[in-house]
Amino acid sequence: MAVPNCRFCNAPLRLSLVDLGAMPLANSYLTAEQLAKPEPCYPLHARVCQSCRLVQVDVAVPPREIFSDYAYFSSVAISWVEQARRFAAMARTRWNLSRGSKVIEVASNDGYLLRHFVEAEVPVLGVEPAANVAAVAVANGIPTEVAFFGRETAQRLRAAGHEADLIVGNNVLAHVPDINDFVAGLALLLKPDGVVSLEFPHLLNLLAGMQFDTIYHEHFSYLSLLAVERILAMHGLRVFDIEKLPTHGGSLRVLACRKEAQTFPEGAGLAKVRGDERMARLDDDDAYRGFAPKVAATRDALLAFLRRARGEAKTVAAYGAAAKGNTLLNYCGVGADLVGYVVDRSPHKQGRFLPGSHLPILAPEAIYARKPDYVLILPWNLQTEITAQLSGVRGWGGRFVIAIPSTVVLP
Repeated sequence: MAVPNCRFCNAPLRLSLVDLGAMPLANSYLTAEQLAKPEPCYPLHARVCQSCRLVQVDVAVPPREIFSDYAYFSSVAISWVEQARRFAAMARTRWNLSRGSKVIEVASNDGYLLRHFVEAEVPVLGVEPAANVAAVAVANGIPTEVAFFGRETAQRLRAAGHEADLIVGNNVLAHVPDINDFVAGLALLLKPDGVVSLEFPHLLNLLAGMQFDTIYHEHFSYLSLLAVERILAMHGLRVFDIEKLPTHGGSLRVLACRKEAQTFPEGAGLAKVRGDERMARLDDDDAYRGFAPKVAATRDALLAFLRRARGEAKTVAAYGAAAKGNTLLNYCGVGADLVGYVVDRSPHKQGRFLPGSHLPILAPEAIYARKPDYVLILPWNLQTEITAQLSGVRGWGGRFVIAIPSTVVLP
């Protein structure tokens, strides 16, 4: 098989991070009728560019097959909406955003963030490729363009008078197959003294915390500051500050401006993250070698726990029909023989089935009706929120379990 090339710098991708095998799309939830049909699966192999250090998976699936009708609605996660509210308040103060400003969010989902700017009477525009999700935003009063973002969309919006004082891209940079086209679009749409705010899970945490379940086809890239600074610089943008965030197992909020902008001095957060990545040797091949065997050990530990529970006639349910959970379950080969069902708060997922494992997705009330012995929390990054929501589980002696970075029964 030919060695693929890096999507940013075109260097050959000879260094493997981990090969997770063939999997269905992590967010392709199935109806009962679809269970009887063949389920498409695609290779899921993360590789490291030894030139620019962009970690990436092969583009096996056209983005329109993934994102044109999407099952993820940001407003379902209470903690995520609260973080969005805090960000909007900070942004209005820090960059003096007012009725004369324009905030554009790329991959704006259901308006979870922009609604906070609308409430403050700051003009906004969302850009969202999933028509079903964009319709929810529009119904809630958030102006939204249904489009994939890149040079072409940016040129069209700029011609229509939509240059931005602030462009926000939360958890979208990892989702774009043509990262050069996307970042070029950001530069086109930004005012001379505008700010770009990009949030993404930090590769450093993925490596240190065994977060291999965050690898799936929808995530084309796995990002370090090292790689992101190089990508932004290629398109005339300069990182001036960074904030570390707890979301998604540890994320970065990278703030950037035009290279020539003089009003944004470097913040202390930038030097800190640069130093963290130097300490972890992210510019060295050795930082990435050895990850795959650790992933296999994590799989073996979860399977040993589930098989032991089955042997003891204990029942296991899962919480959270999340994409990361689908990578975990499918890589480990977990099906209904080991986990009975999954519950999720999103009505858009209830009544469907997980891709690959085909676990039925039920409403959270099923946990209280069926009283499982163990609840496996698939979105482990939300474990505090989830254990609080399901505090009654402990009333019948039920226990919570997480599998990343290793299988642990929570006290």
